[in-house]
Amino acid sequence: MNQPFNNKNNSSDTGTVLIVEDSRAMRSLLSAYLDDAHHLKTVETGSFAEAERELEKDATRFFTAVLDLHLPDAPHGEIVDLVRRYHIPVVVLTGSLDMKQREIMLSKQVVDYFIKHNRNEIEQVAQTLGRLWHNREVKVLVVDDSRSFRMYLQELLDSYRYQTLTACNGREALELLALHSDISLIITDVNMPEMNGLELIEAVRQDYRREDLAIIGISDASRASLPALLLKTGANDFIAKPFQAEEFFCRVSQNTNMIDYVRQLRNAATRDFLTGIANRRHALELAESLHANASRGHFKIALGMIDVDHFKRVNDNFGHLVGDEALKIIAATLQKTLRSSDIIGRYGGEEFFCIVVLKRDDDARFVFERIRAAIAALDFQAAGTKIPLAVSVGFTTELEGNLLQMIARADDAVYQAKDEGRNRVIRR
Repeated sequence: MNQPFNNKNNSSDTGTVLIVEDSRAMRSLLSAYLDDAHHLKTVETGSFAEAERELEKDATRFFTAVLDLHLPDAPHGEIVDLVRRYHIPVVVLTGSLDMKQREIMLSKQVVDYFIKHNRNEIEQVAQTLGRLWHNREVKVLVVDDSRSFRMYLQELLDSYRYQTLTACNGREALELLALHSDISLIITDVNMPEMNGLELIEAVRQDYRREDLAIIGISDASRASLPALLLKTGANDFIAKPFQAEEFFCRVSQNTNMIDYVRQLRNAATRDFLTGIANRRHALELAESLHANASRGHFKIALGMIDVDHFKRVNDNFGHLVGDEALKIIAATLQKTLRSSDIIGRYGGEEFFCIVVLKRDDDARFVFERIRAAIAALDFQAAGTKIPLAVSVGFTTELEGNLLQMIARADDAVYQAKDEGRNRVIRR
């Protein structure tokens, strides 16, 4: 059983792409797409010799490379061999590609290849590179009792920059899944000792739905009924052995993309679009659970309402964009100041609320005073002008009859803090 294969060892975290293309216009267009859509940096070169010099300077800064297959000083694809020697994933650009060239490129384990027909193809290249950069944060679990086949799949996934974990049977896979609940995809063989692929899929589906974690089954194509059986058991997809690397990458990408889209939709439904913290509805749902447990005596909680002082002045004097930045930095300060187990949400406008779990009832004032002081100490500037930020905080540890009554009590304390001069903490 292995820990995640670290794809970051051979590349920097700066998101730099090496472009080797003799057309200056093509280089500039691709660089613009990568910057605009994915905020990726590029190093542009127009020949084999220039690329060689850049690699000799520091090859570790490149997480991938886009290469013109036919360069004036390397007309037969020699640039691919050069870049692959540095273990950098390669995407190929070419004016044309016959079957023989295709087989050669695939034997060199290039990530993908594109024929330079038009501008749309360059956009596709940019999307592929953006996906590679994103894949560094995506975990894939490979399950197969053959060590050589596990290593082969790991090498393929490494070329696409996925974080890869491996297990030799279903039991080891479940142990890894318990440690890494953020795995996006499981690729599993069917015939394995101790726990086979079908048993593994059944066990995984007890806790994870198809849209939460994708599963691809891999097995010999001789059993005609096996794909249907895998899908009925809970797999999202099936790949028959032997397979082309292109098919493998397409299916892996389709399934990881699907999981990513679902997570993005869920995040959009639960997160405030501006600050990134929980939105009002989601925060209240989480808070209800804490309130119910506190009501049963499991622990103590405090609920605080936090209102930004004189926020209208910020908008009127500096504009709404600056006001938005102020809300973002305040939300970030709340996250840094409180624990990850505490609930923080944007209640509306310039108002936030949070629920903290207490060891002692007396800790509440210290927690909210720390929040007030951290926000007051922020160095927030716009156009070279320092903009002071402050908040009025009202909190309560009284559970009341329900959560909304508790919120109303804390809200009353906020109004008292405003009346008494703002930038202070009041308990009710």
